Amino acid sequence: MLTVEKIGGTSMTALGDVIKNIIQFERSGEQLYNRIFVVSAFSGVTNLLLENKKTGAPGVYHKLASYKDFHTPLKQLIVRLKQINKTYESLGLNIAEADKYIETRIKDAQTYLENLANILASGYVGKEGILQAAREILASIGESHSAFNFTNILQNMGINATLVDLSGFHDHRALTIDQRIKKDLAHIDFAKTITIVTGYAKGTEGIMREFDRGYSEVTFSKIAVAVKPQEAIIHKEYHLCTADPQLVGVENCSPVGNTNYDVADQLADVGMEAIHPKASKPLEINDIDLRIKNTFQPEHPGTLITREYICDKKRVEVITGTDRVIMIDIYDPSMVGNVGTDFHIMQLFYKFGVSYSFKATSANSISIVIWEKDYNKKLISELEDNYEKVAVEKIAMVCLIGSNMDQPGLLAKSATALAQNGINIKSCGFALRMVNIQFLVAREDFNEAICALNKAMC
Repeated sequence: MLTVEKIGGTSMTALGDVIKNIIQFERSGEQLYNRIFVVSAFSGVTNLLLENKKTGAPGVYHKLASYKDFHTPLKQLIVRLKQINKTYESLGLNIAEADKYIETRIKDAQTYLENLANILASGYVGKEGILQAAREILASIGESHSAFNFTNILQNMGINATLVDLSGFHDHRALTIDQRIKKDLAHIDFAKTITIVTGYAKGTEGIMREFDRGYSEVTFSKIAVAVKPQEAIIHKEYHLCTADPQLVGVENCSPVGNTNYDVADQLADVGMEAIHPKASKPLEINDIDLRIKNTFQPEHPGTLITREYICDKKRVEVITGTDRVIMIDIYDPSMVGNVGTDFHIMQLFYKFGVSYSFKATSANSISIVIWEKDYNKKLISELEDNYEKVAVEKIAMVCLIGSNMDQPGLLAKSATALAQNGINIKSCGFALRMVNIQFLVAREDFNEAICALNKAMC
């Protein structure tokens, strides 16, 4: 069957395991083919190109954006990528070809970036569009590098592999991402080759502009919609588990097995992404099943996500959450009976581009939870100008998530589990469909809260 498969950065870095556990596992001859692999950059490379996703440490992009020397970081990048190339020599990578490829690619990118920097320095053009183009150019390098190496290794192993570089680096045509995918895949007989595709895709809409660092999963999703595979697969370095094994222990959790896209959305909403929500929607709408597999346990079927799945018995499927959120509590005695207070508050959140993941109300107050990274002093200032008291507190959110967990006593059982461990619930809530029950607790109680709920529910 035709499959479209995505390989993440951490898995890509372990290319030997990818070849053994994904490409060759229980396959030979023609069974190797009829698969399209969308690849991420090797682990850490996009951090060097743009910025560190976790720490925010600047990469090449931020040097250019702040009018600083970006040539030296580009030279250092070439050195680093050549070092990465060397680690795959034992797998059969042609080092001379790989080094020449990345040298040429970065040299061409540097020419584009110098032109953008000159235009930026002139002051005649707005910064946003120029910087967005620079971000796109830089992002594309990582996936082109990993895709080239992967293809080269497979070809040198005697496996028919076809490289599809969607970065369109020397293609000046104004194509949308969907048009580029259709054009670049049109000539390929998937049944006779392994197709390796870059996770970055160039398009007039700008994939980074809309999706930023989640772009490779969006490319994966768009390709799946275009070719209509029997299944879409994401290979990660871990299973989608009932709880975080690092918190609760490997022996106290297990792979989810089966769930639906609604549950996947709930997980993404608290930062535990099975798939980027904007990538999952096209799959869901087009009724394409998604499987999440562990790269390092190829014999395990992983977790299958479908549109219609409902667990056959009432239970919690996943216990998760985040300790990187902030609660904003807005109090004003004039709220009671006043139509439109909530609407006005939401207008302010919209004005500053801040989304929320939780909201609770009472007669005179509204509590809203946002990601800590989205905290905006100007938003808080405007709220304080309009309402009597605004309190901001760093907190944690723990969640019970499942496709069929609406049962008497679940809320009481979970609250009791937290209370018995001395954990105070600051707020809680759930929608009528009861797919996600959210508890807000002190940040220092996060780990213990996850463990307590996991012990009580799973």
